[in-house]
Amino acid sequence: MEKKGKGSIFIVSAPSGAGKTTLCKQIIRKVDNIRPSVSFATRQPRSGEISGEDYCFVSEEEFRAMVDRGDFVEWARVHGNFYGTSRHKLEELIGAGYDVLLDIDTQGAQQIRKSFDNAVYIFILPPSMKELKHRLEGRMSNSAEDMNRRLERAVDEMREYKMYDYVIVNDIIETSLKKLEAIIISERLRSSKIDPHWIENI
Repeated sequence: MEKKGKGSIFIVSAPSGAGKTTLCKQIIRKVDNIRPSVSFATRQPRSGEISGEDYCFVSEEEFRAMVDRGDFVEWARVHGNFYGTSRHKLEELIGAGYDVLLDIDTQGAQQIRKSFDNAVYIFILPPSMKELKHRLEGRMSNSAEDMNRRLERAVDEMREYKMYDYVIVNDIIETSLKKLEAIIISERLRSSKIDPHWIENI
């Protein structure tokens, strides 16, 4: 009944510490036929992160060369490091019929709009700034200077929520995960996803 065409793109953004990476990892395991877009990054891997799975870690020189070649559908400098989404890998996945989940910041989301006007935009908010600070303090990899920079940027990022289709306040992770799953499923049930030939052959 459903079309066998291209997959959909789901953009998930949030201020650092709001929990979007945890949500994205869990929803990939929970929902079928959806794949993560593995971004390229110039920062150092955190404990437990694997290159090619969490991020494709490259040097700043390599990253700039990819920018010059036009390899990225979006890229930005965030907290002193560069991040980008491979145009080829993204188009390859949606062309194969997979939905793709992009864990990117607000700058990247704005760039994606220029190439994919039918993507679905989801913003994750923390329950409060106090809780956001508490979560950032729990990251042993963040220096005090880095944490303050992230908190300052969080205020600017949260003002961008109106450019998104959906907003989830991530207080309880299990509840937020159910909401994210509901958004993905509801988007798959849009009438535009139905093959008109199926109706004709009833």
